[in-house]
Amino acid sequence: MILEVAMLDVKPGETVAFEAAFQQAQSIISSMPGYGGHQLQKCMEKDNRYLLLVTWQTLEDHTQGFRESAEYQQWKALLHHFYDPFPVVEHYQLVTGDKILES
Repeated sequence: MILEVAMLDVKPGETVAFEAAFQQAQSIISSMPGYGGHQLQKCMEKDNRYLLLVTWQTLEDHTQGFRESAEYQQWKALLHHFYDPFPVVEHYQLVTGDKILES
C-alpha cells in the first residue's frame, strides 16, 4: 500500500468553493483502479490549508493509472485552479505503526 500526501494551500476566500468542488471530485478518484481510500483534512492553524491523504495499491496506480486518465482531466478542472502555490505530491510506504486512516 502506498500513501499519497499533498499539502493543499487554497487561495484565500476560496475554501467553501474548494470544499464543494472536492465533494464532486472525490467520486472521480474513488472510482480509479488501485484506489484504497482517502481523507481530506483541514488545518486548524491555517484556515486555507488542507492535507490530502490517498492510499493506492501501487505507486503506478496513482502516477500512471490516475494521472494519465481522462478522469484526471476532470479532477484537474474541478480542483487545480484553487491552489496557490501548486502542491507538491509525495508518496510514502509504511515502515512501522498502526493504521491511522480508518474512519
